[in-house]
Amino acid sequence: MVAPLAVSIGDPAGIGAEIIVESWARRRESGLAPFFAAGGASVLQAAAELRETDCPVVRIDDAAEAADAFAHGLPVLGADDCGYKPGVPDDEGAALALGSLAEATRMALLGKAGAVVTAPVAKAQLARIGFEFPGQTEFLAVACGLPAEASVMMLAGPSLRTVPVTVHCALADVPGLLTADMIYSRARIVAEALERDFGIATPRLAICGLNPHAGEGGKFGSEERDIIEPAIDLMRQAGMTVSGPHPADALFTPRARQNYDAAIAMYHDQALVPLKALDFDEGVNVTLGLPIVRTSPDHGTAFDIAGKGLADPGAMIAALRMAGEIAVRRTPSAS
Repeated sequence: MVAPLAVSIGDPAGIGAEIIVESWARRRESGLAPFFAAGGASVLQAAAELRETDCPVVRIDDAAEAADAFAHGLPVLGADDCGYKPGVPDDEGAALALGSLAEATRMALLGKAGAVVTAPVAKAQLARIGFEFPGQTEFLAVACGLPAEASVMMLAGPSLRTVPVTVHCALADVPGLLTADMIYSRARIVAEALERDFGIATPRLAICGLNPHAGEGGKFGSEERDIIEPAIDLMRQAGMTVSGPHPADALFTPRARQNYDAAIAMYHDQALVPLKALDFDEGVNVTLGLPIVRTSPDHGTAFDIAGKGLADPGAMIAALRMAGEIAVRRTPSAS
């Protein structure tokens, strides 16, 4: 049996609470596995009332109670809380976001949660209270006892899966950060995850070039020749099914997307722009390479629309559904 999913509330001034309560309200038609929130009971209740969403909050003392409580309301574990001030981020809210993330992760590491699903946080706000990681992905890796670079961020939607090799760094720094070993190691983690967590027997990877026209034979840059092509050679030697380097302007067309299961991009926007253009309301951020399952909606806190009843829960519902499906695949006795 798969344990309930643990949901971190995200920044309470953002749309996280709204999309969590809406997800519970749509749990049946969306086919969602039981989940519970880590803290923020009054924030969640206030968000439900503001949206006029029928979502009772049920306080629980142990994650094991979540499955039974889920039928009656949104289970909430823990006493951490703060005031609900949509659109007005502050240190109190950041502290709740961090505490919720830590507790949800702890539940997964203890096996009391089948996965962690994280609502959006404001990185700058977390930094104000001492959060030293570039994002939640790196925090989760270290919490699992791994170096931050051991985790890989994949963006997955109905139309596309993409992975950025470099993530939160200046675009000017990307060429100097890329190495053949880095690209190879990221691709290996992706291939293993596609097989284990997505049920793809022989994953096909498409590797994106860095420069326009994938360098045009060296006319527009040498990174393809010196770094990316050697990485592809390493992948092929390891028995991976891989193609590239491909020009980024052609890799995400409908015809091209039929030829691969995931695209490996060289930098953040090269991966995220096509995913968000195609699947913004259903895009899921999946962290690969961890001993626990972690997903998140692929959007931010949206402070500008928080509390206005405009937040679409589609990406959170997709993140919850994907987390549940991966958790089942990782629990053979549950399938």
